[in-house]
Amino acid sequence: MGIVRARRQSASVSVDQSQRDDVLSRFVASAEHSDEALRDIMLSFLIAGRETTSSALTWFFWLLSTSRPAMTARVLAEVRAARASTGTRPGLPLGFDALRGMHYLHAALTESMRLYPPALLDSQSCAADDTLPDGTRVGKGWSVTYSAYAMGWLSAIWGDDCAEFRPERMCLGKEMAYVQMKPVVASVLEEFVVDVRKEVAGGGVPEHVLSVTLRMKGGLPVQVRRREQDGSAE
Repeated sequence: MGIVRARRQSASVSVDQSQRDDVLSRFVASAEHSDEALRDIMLSFLIAGRETTSSALTWFFWLLSTSRPAMTARVLAEVRAARASTGTRPGLPLGFDALRGMHYLHAALTESMRLYPPALLDSQSCAADDTLPDGTRVGKGWSVTYSAYAMGWLSAIWGDDCAEFRPERMCLGKEMAYVQMKPVVASVLEEFVVDVRKEVAGGGVPEHVLSVTLRMKGGLPVQVRRREQDGSAE
């Protein structure tokens, strides 16, 4: 609350707000939210967005780097098509409409998060006595937890090829996370080739860190090379 009130006070006395382009300053400038609402919004960003996006992108780049050049080329083709249609050069941000039009990248990110979901567990509190679709009874006040990670690897849901990374199986999903992740992938793949270090690439699936988010232990050691305009790498 102290941060929210300080930012609101700063906005009321400062003439030049050009240096204040963060999320909180934008909400304060709209004058549509109470201090309590802004506090809740900021807590949501800090808690839900602290590691989820970076965790999802870490696993995504690892999947692309493990002998999937055709998929990388297809994502890169979408990025270049978006550049051509919008007339923007590499290094400049792509607009929301251009990012939304990258359907294969959207599917690839979704498939990556099926196998390695950033939030691997989800818990809910039961507001009233109820019965789940499979007939399981849950009582008022019970806590119910399900594993998104386990569900993503169930052959009963995804078929016998459930362990394969296959973006073609995916449909559209959550918007906000994709708006964050797409520009990162687009900007990185457009200008760089990301190669996982040999000691990681040859050692199977990297070790998980089971916390609130599904992180990769020790991060992802990579070698980054600048990409030439014809798609090859220097």
